[in-house]
Amino acid sequence: SNTQGWQWAAGCGADAAPYFRIFNPITQGEKFDGRGEYAKRWIPQLESLPSKWIFRPWEAPAEILETHGVDLGGNYPEPCIDHSEGRTRALAALATLKTP
Repeated sequence: SNTQGWQWAAGCGADAAPYFRIFNPITQGEKFDGRGEYAKRWIPQLESLPSKWIFRPWEAPAEILETHGVDLGGNYPEPCIDHSEGRTRALAALATLKTP
């Protein structure tokens, strides 16, 4: 048994990470991959997009997207959820699972 080590780190132990810790993929990308190198390597549609827009292409001006071949809703999807709204809904749902 290793509930204090790898199971905790993997989030599968009896005392796994708290439910309220919901990561924001945009913030994580900006914080740990500021130039978007990892994202550009694995998402070819964003490869030539300036780093400023790599984690938020839907906020880029239309001319930037067009210049770099990004077609939102075409070759690259529109956001499927607003992260802030999704986080709020997830926390509300998870709070119902708390034991009294």
